[in-house]
Amino acid sequence: MFKELDPLLHSQLRLSIMSLLISLESAEFSYLLEQTRASKGNLSIQLNKLKEAGYISIRKSFRNNYPLTTCKITPKGVKAFENYVETLSEYINKKKP
Repeated sequence: MFKELDPLLHSQLRLSIMSLLISLESAEFSYLLEQTRASKGNLSIQLNKLKEAGYISIRKSFRNNYPLTTCKITPKGVKAFENYVETLSEYINKKKP
């Protein structure tokens, strides 16, 4: 029997975001935009979904009078990502009966 994959992380863009943040202390919006090649609007929507789930935190500030958005994975997000990867590994390594 297969465990269910986290539907929030099963989105390609949200999984990409989490994959980037898992190995970084934090990342600026512009970095995530560049790495994921998403549109600004789509990236914003997906970041908000991850934030609402408690998987990331978002800090808005200013640098030289320009808005700066910084994202960081939360402990809940780390756990969700690790569970997702573990479940996916089980799918891949499932032996035939």
